[in-house]
Formats: sequence, structure tokens, C-alpha cells
Amino acid sequence: MASLIEQYLAFFDGSPFMYTLAAVALLVVLSAILNFIVKKILLRLVNRALRLTPAANIGDNLIEKVIARLANIVPALVFTRGVFWIPNLPEGLASFIRNVAASFIILTFAMAIGAALNVVQAIYNQRPVSLNRPIKGYIQLLKLGFYLIAAILIIATLIEKSPILLLSGLGAMAAVLMLVFQDTLLSLVASIQISANGMVRVGDWIEMPNQNADGEVIDIALHTVKIRNWDRTITTLPTRKLITDPFKNWRGMQESGGRRIKRSIYIDQTSIHFMTDEEMQSVHRIRLLQDYLAGKEKELDEWNRRLDDADNAYANHRRMTNIGTFRIYVERYLQNHANIVQDATVLVRQLDPGANGLPIEIYCFTNTTVWNDYEAIQSGIFDHLYSILPRFGLYAYQQPSGRDFRKIRVLENVTETVFKNDAIVLGKVPDTEEKAR
Repeated sequence: MASLIEQYLAFFDGSPFMYTLAAVALLVVLSAILNFIVKKILLRLVNRALRLTPAANIGDNLIEKVIARLANIVPALVFTRGVFWIPNLPEGLASFIRNVAASFIILTFAMAIGAALNVVQAIYNQRPVSLNRPIKGYIQLLKLGFYLIAAILIIATLIEKSPILLLSGLGAMAAVLMLVFQDTLLSLVASIQISANGMVRVGDWIEMPNQNADGEVIDIALHTVKIRNWDRTITTLPTRKLITDPFKNWRGMQESGGRRIKRSIYIDQTSIHFMTDEEMQSVHRIRLLQDYLAGKEKELDEWNRRLDDADNAYANHRRMTNIGTFRIYVERYLQNHANIVQDATVLVRQLDPGANGLPIEIYCFTNTTVWNDYEAIQSGIFDHLYSILPRFGLYAYQQPSGRDFRKIRVLENVTETVFKNDAIVLGKVPDTEEKAR
């Protein structure tokens, strides 16, 4: 082999420039051959060996992202060693080529390490614990550190200076570096706190109104957190915002398996009254109230019988109200609802009355956290309650609309016509009209 190379180069002895050019061409061809051997032969052997392992997909990632990058070092090594074999090449140019090749080797190593860290992250993400404790921020920090070290080594190689000399100069630039990497440092601290305390995980539903974020966390990185909102938009916010700004995490609701219903029906207060005999007979036919009404009527009868005749006035008697009976009905209805969690709080209460009526608040939990099912259960409950209100002589309050005013005008016209007809029938006609007749 050596004799063949010498015979090849001896052919160009008469022309130094052609001799140098031929040596460069030979070096390029040799680099290409070695690169072909490494990528086409060795990589295939490694690929076949890794496919025999249980985690074949991990082997594919290693070959594609790590080993294939490391294979690019072989041509650079050929140039690093072989550049000094080229005759008649200026020493400065040879040193420059060697330094560039050495810098390429350093860069390739750094990129291979970064690819290896990506493979580590991909393997970790396959484990269930990755949802609770993501490591993407730490991986990015490690890659940033390796890239900084590679940059320092590349600069030192190109200027042919010791890396220690460059590092000593960085001490004077510490303040500048702190300013430049301020966001990175703050994000690093935030990532550590978020991961250690389990504040936010991938898949959590978080709500941050001041950042217009309301949706599912899809990515937690060193610098940013991505949230897919329910309108399918993506909100990207700095990681440190999860430490400095308040937000609501709905993970507890999702893990509990039930979602809260907390909503009120506003009752028109003018419809609240003691129940009449007809209304009592009507609600007696409601199965959920039969045992309650029987016990309540017995209690009221015993109380009213203990009153003296002198005190046996209408105001002293205890009677059932339509609003109280309706409240008990709602409570019994929720307690017998198949989609309401009975182990959690089930509460029906009155809130402070206001200009919009008397609020009757329903507080309970559904047995599902699926959004569509939750809304269907909640809507079904209130559909039923609004529809059964008239059965208790109650009416929901709402602001009067134009339709209400039109009804009032129609009623006024009907009333006025009735009054006129009554006056004619009773002979109460004005004197002027009687004289005219």
C-alpha cells in the first residue's frame, strides 16, 4: 500500500503544485473511504447487534442520533493527522486545517452527547413516573453546559490557546454572564421547585387568567411551559411564572374522580308563601317527599295542638312553606341521583337574598370528571328543577323583558274592557251618555 502511494505521488514530482494537489485529493479519497466503511459496514453490524436486545427502539435511537454522529469524527481524524503529510503545504495553512478539523471533532462530540441525552429523555418519558417528575429542564441544562464547554474548547483550539486562559477571563465577565443568563438561572430554580414540589405536571389542567391560559399542560421545558387551551390555541409562558404568579391546578379534581356542581336557582320572592291544602295534596304525590311530609305534618299537628285557645291565632300556627318543601325536595332528589357522589358533600342552602331574588344554591359532586358528561349531568339536574318549580307554587326570577311589558299592556286592555262592560250592565253609565240616548 505504501509503495503504491509513493508511485502515485512520484508521478507528480515534476510539478510541486500538482504534487500538493494530488496529496490533498488522496487525503480526501481516503477520508471518504473510511467514512463509507464506518457508516455502511460498522453501523450495520452495530444495528444488527442492538436489534437482538429487548429494547430495539432504543437501539434505533442510539444508531440514528448518537453513533451516526460519532462516525463523522473519522474523516476529521484523517485530516487532523494527514494534513502534515501533504508536501509543500504552508505550515500556517496546515495548522489552520488541523485546528478546524479538531474543532469539528469537539463539536461532533458535543452534538453526540446532546443526542445521547435526548435518548435518555425518550427512555425516561416511557416510564409512568415521567408524568409526575419531568426531566426535560434538567436535560436542557446539561446540554447547555456541554455546549458551553464545547464552545470554549473550540475557541481555544482555533486560537491555539489554553482553555484555562479563557476560563480565567470569564471571571471578569461573571456579572455580564449573570445578566445574559438571568432568565436561564431563574427558570432553572423554578424548574427545580416545580419538579420537587409536584406543582405542575404534563397533562395537568391549569388555569392562569392573567396569562390567558386555561387548558392542559403539554410540555415543561427549562425556559417555557406550553399549555394547550380548550379553544386549541397554545399559550407559551416562562417557567418562572409558575412560581411568581398565582394559578389554579385542577389535578386534585381529576384525581378525585368527581367534579363539583356549585350553582344557584334564583327564586322570585313574591312567590314564597305558606302552602295551601291544594298544594299539599299535589306534593303528597311526589314519592321523594312522602316520608318527609308525613313526619313534618305530624310534628306540626302536635305543636299546634299544644296551643291554648286564646293563643290559637293564625299567626301562632306553624305551617309548611313552599320554599322549605322545595329545598327538601332538591336535597332528596340529589341524594337519589345516580350520577351524584353520595360520599361527598351534598348541600342545598339559601344564600342572602338580593335584587335578583332568593338564591337556592346546589352544592354537590358528580361521579365523573369528563367535561361532556359533567355538563350533561349538571344541565339535566337544573332542567328538572326549573321545570318542577311551579309544582310548589314557586317561580324563577328574571329581569323583565319586552315580552313581559307587552303581556302587561294586553292585560290592562282586557281589564279596562271588562270594567266598561260591567259598568254598562250595572247601569253605571255616565250622565252625558244617558242624555245622549
